[in-house]
Amino acid sequence: MLMPKRVKYRKAQRGRMRGKATRGSRVDFGDFGLKALEPAWITQRQIEAARVTLTRLMKPGRIMFEVGGTTRATAVEALRLASHKLPIKTRVSVRPDYEGK
Repeated sequence: MLMPKRVKYRKAQRGRMRGKATRGSRVDFGDFGLKALEPAWITQRQIEAARVTLTRLMKPGRIMFEVGGTTRATAVEALRLASHKLPIKTRVSVRPDYEGK
């Protein structure tokens, strides 16, 4: 975080999270996605741990995470394992026009 050289108080307050997300709430790029069901601060370490878990099981990697080019069973299992790395409730979402394998 960039800060001026001199400020009265160095630690800024983060505020609070309210309301529902209006953007990033549906699967756009892949066929399956991992959707957050509650608000939370998620660290880069948590995101990276979930990403590593996804790519380890599926071997492609990419509304929090979206994956495509794999079977429904593999995608759901990979997203389930990735969700265990995050501190919030999640749900696996499927693209509305998905005609699966």
